[in-house]
Amino acid sequence: MTDFNEIKKDTIERMEKTIETLKNDFGGLRAGRAHASLLDNIFVEAYGSPTPIAQVGTISVPDARTLSVSVWDKGLAKSVEKALRESDLGLNPVSDGQLIRIPIPPLSEERRKELVKIAGKYAEQNKIAIRNIRRDALDEVKKLKKDNLISEDDEKKYSNEIQKLTDDSIKKIDEQLSQKEKDILQV
Repeated sequence: MTDFNEIKKDTIERMEKTIETLKNDFGGLRAGRAHASLLDNIFVEAYGSPTPIAQVGTISVPDARTLSVSVWDKGLAKSVEKALRESDLGLNPVSDGQLIRIPIPPLSEERRKELVKIAGKYAEQNKIAIRNIRRDALDEVKKLKKDNLISEDDEKKYSNEIQKLTDDSIKKIDEQLSQKEKDILQV
């Protein structure tokens, strides 16, 4: 990269994508209420390859404690049911032909604590990703300095800007984690 604006733009984009990834990860953790994104990370063996559940049927939320999947291809109903059973969400689907009902059991205190730990793990993985992005950006800035394209003062200023972006991103991750923990622990 040839100038700091490119480096900064790339860094911001990568950090925003990381935060978006965390939102998606958190969407897969249930907080006691049924929501369609709960099934986002479940893949069904369909036509010889793992396929996201949303691509083999319609997911709906009939009420706060139930999800349903209306499978488009009747032949895949068993695969969908199997994928739901084998997921780490602790679900017990009930099949009615092409319609699969999934009652969402209330979370035990133990399971809530487990989910909080998993959320913490997701947050930590994303913080590490943010720090790696920071390292890459700082390496680019050092390269600009080494190639005499910027002064030492600019190098310091740019490094501080990148650190501020990093701090802001980590703060957003912490806020999301705090909110998710509240959602999970709310009975």
